Amino acid sequence: MSGFLSVTAYVPDRVSTLAVGLAGEFFGALCGSSRTPGFRLAFCAERPGAVRTDLGLSLPVAHDLHRLAKGELVLILPGDHFRDEPSPEIVGAIQEAHARGAVIASSCVGSFLLAATGLLDGLRATTHWKHAEEFAARHPAVTVLPDDLFVDEGQLVTGAGSGATPDMYLHLLRREHGISVANAFGRGTVMPPPRTGGQPQYLEAPVPASRDDELLTEVLAWAAENLHRLVPVEELAARAVMSPRTFLRRVKAATGTTPHAWLLQQRLARAEELLESTALPLDEIARRVGYANSAVLRGQFVKRRGIPPRAYRRAFDARRTTARTSTACTAGSCGGTTAGAGARGVGGSPRRTR
Repeated sequence: MSGFLSVTAYVPDRVSTLAVGLAGEFFGALCGSSRTPGFRLAFCAERPGAVRTDLGLSLPVAHDLHRLAKGELVLILPGDHFRDEPSPEIVGAIQEAHARGAVIASSCVGSFLLAATGLLDGLRATTHWKHAEEFAARHPAVTVLPDDLFVDEGQLVTGAGSGATPDMYLHLLRREHGISVANAFGRGTVMPPPRTGGQPQYLEAPVPASRDDELLTEVLAWAAENLHRLVPVEELAARAVMSPRTFLRRVKAATGTTPHAWLLQQRLARAEELLESTALPLDEIARRVGYANSAVLRGQFVKRRGIPPRAYRRAFDARRTTARTSTACTAGSCGGTTAGAGARGVGGSPRRTR
């Protein structure tokens, strides 16, 4: 696949109202072409009509399970009846979408339905931490990662609780459309920087609770804006009016990682954005993100992303060209049909499938 545009969300009975809203915000008409590509979002259910939400609201759903066949990205939304045995119809529809090459992403307890299809057997997955033990008992062939925010197995992606869903969706935007699109969406919705999948589902201090936490947020924002400077952790701690030991503890509580690892994540993310959105030489990109030269950047990029920066730029340019062609064909400006692209991400590494 070369960047999904058609998105289908499966709506179970007693669906999470928040999950419906998140799908709509990320992939629905409210997103707008100024922040994201022109996604085509549709909701489907086993029986079209009014579907109840967990808050007792009535959600009108126009499409049945045949709509899953049109989704390049299929979202499995969570519902209150996740422990019930799924029907052969929904299991078969998900399996068919997978066989066709769609990316399938479940959020929260939607992973129970995805696991029931057998597609996760032999793979890693996550779910809401409260239900991780039950999930593992019901699906022993799946390796459960109860602490992760989301787990990317290529064609299959599972997310933790509803609070982790934005991180998973931003990850999918970044993976399929590039970091520039993900960052543009984050800025447009005033979202904080996305967390990585391996971060804990719950942190000691998820929101600022004191002036110290506010100072920490300001210092991290300053550091992200000054990646070209090689600022020692001691200086960052001083800016936050903390000792280095306290600063390390506060950063780990707020981000799930160390200051050094956090800065490395920010440098590589900024390098990706510059590779996607500019034609700057690698040495200049390296300088802007705080590395001495392109050789150092290349070493870090290969180690963390598994691909050299030049190859990343070429792969992204090729994907962007293919996506434009696909969009033009959808609009009727070219003849014939567009064949599905191979199952590879921006970095060119093959996705894992069963």
